[in-house]
Amino acid sequence: MPPQQHLVAKIGPSILNSDLSRLADECDRMVKSGADYLHLDVMDGNFVPNLTFGHPVVATLKPKFKEVFFDMHMMVAEPLKWVESMAETGAEQYTFHLEAAGGHTASDVIRKIKEAGMKAGIAIKPNTPVEALLPYLNEVDMVLIMTVEPGFGGQKFMPDMMPKIKKVREMFANLDIGVDGGVSEANIGECAEAGANMIVSGSAIVKSQDPASVIASLKKSVENALA
Repeated sequence: MPPQQHLVAKIGPSILNSDLSRLADECDRMVKSGADYLHLDVMDGNFVPNLTFGHPVVATLKPKFKEVFFDMHMMVAEPLKWVESMAETGAEQYTFHLEAAGGHTASDVIRKIKEAGMKAGIAIKPNTPVEALLPYLNEVDMVLIMTVEPGFGGQKFMPDMMPKIKKVREMFANLDIGVDGGVSEANIGECAEAGANMIVSGSAIVKSQDPASVIASLKKSVENALA
């Protein structure tokens, strides 16, 4: 098994916090500021109370950013239902919620995602124990630990989620581990030391007057922890 330092620090701005009336421009601004990937939150108004956008928007956006890795965070009640349509947009990764899939169907969702040609990510809400994830972590490309309740941007970071990240990192030295929710320069050290290497950050980056500086700072913290 390759050593942990082969992991790469990646910063993915959450475009949910951007000016959605200028979505392509905002994505371009993030990419030019040094984003390693873009994190797109898809909410169905069912699994979470909010509603954002679906595959038609992604299908118009992706051709403008052919070289940019799109991680679709699917906060939807029926993750199997949207796999094929999201694959058709050209999105590279489909991250679904374990809570939506149900323990007995998570492997089916993962298999369908991979058959569709995308990487598979699996996410859990703050109230879901990390142990529920463990049976599937040999099947996925990334795990996403939520440090806020999914559904709305701008929430306060929950530091008590860090043991979940530590647990996964101890067991899976080379797995991409994402953290999402209220992540900023103030708490990136906790995330990085716990073992997260894929950092989703919304307001801290998007609302900054100097997003490139924030992205660089977050990335440096993770790189230092990996080293």
